Amino acid sequence: MVINKDLLEQRKKISDRRPKFKRQESWRYDRLAVNWRKPDGIDNKMRKQFSGYPPLVKVGYGGPKISRGLHPSGFSDNLVYNANDLSLLDKNKDSARIAHTVGNKKRLEIIAKAESLGIKLLNGRKNDIKETNQPETKTSDEKEQQ
Repeated sequence: MVINKDLLEQRKKISDRRPKFKRQESWRYDRLAVNWRKPDGIDNKMRKQFSGYPPLVKVGYGGPKISRGLHPSGFSDNLVYNANDLSLLDKNKDSARIAHTVGNKKRLEIIAKAESLGIKLLNGRKNDIKETNQPETKTSDEKEQQ
């Protein structure tokens, strides 16, 4: 289910017209990656925007203001640190992303509460989380191999 489909299409349309910004002389030297670095130097032709050089990153190339911060699913992305943060979100517009500093115990609480409230979690998959109650035990075959 994709919400805000028109906003995402508007963002994609502008993104398609945006040039692919390159690092200066990355096409000339293999040791330089293509990813963007701002050119500097007093005589730098790219910084001075001479013709024949790739375009610089500028604020005018930005996407539409209303579609910034949207997840590709169309929901707005919100960082969550505890289960109480979920009560501030609207299940029809907002999605939650569990912060990386949250431990396993709170993570399980957040997942349970989000499921009960019907809020979409962007990074809360149950199968990735180990249950804290069950310690890992080795089978007899694994012990023999060591």
